[in-house]
Amino acid sequence: MNIGLASTHSDLPAKTIRYYEDIDLIKPARNANGYRNYSQSDVHKLQFIQRSRSLGFSVEECRQLLALYEDKSRASADVKEMAKSKLKEVERKLSELHQLQETLSHLVDNCNGDNRPDCPILANLSKGV
Repeated sequence: MNIGLASTHSDLPAKTIRYYEDIDLIKPARNANGYRNYSQSDVHKLQFIQRSRSLGFSVEECRQLLALYEDKSRASADVKEMAKSKLKEVERKLSELHQLQETLSHLVDNCNGDNRPDCPILANLSKGV
């Protein structure tokens, strides 16, 4: 199939598909005229990459996951370790976002938001400046 159909079936823009090809995540066959010819397997890999990216895996982590997926002698423990590492990263980011939320909430709650120039938000932001 051509890149347009591969794009439709994988729900990825053609530009992204070309990028994944440029960095050797996928390697579609070429027709005699030089056009890309995507197989069902290529589309499946694109869907795999898209789902992995949506779960927060980097392009390089997707490369590792694809290699593990294609290696039938792999240990599931290897895959689980990657997922556990990603989960820890997500939990760390959530913790940072929660702290950010608490700080901003405190600042907003303590600002009168009136016509006076005193503003605890600006006072907090200027600490250490």
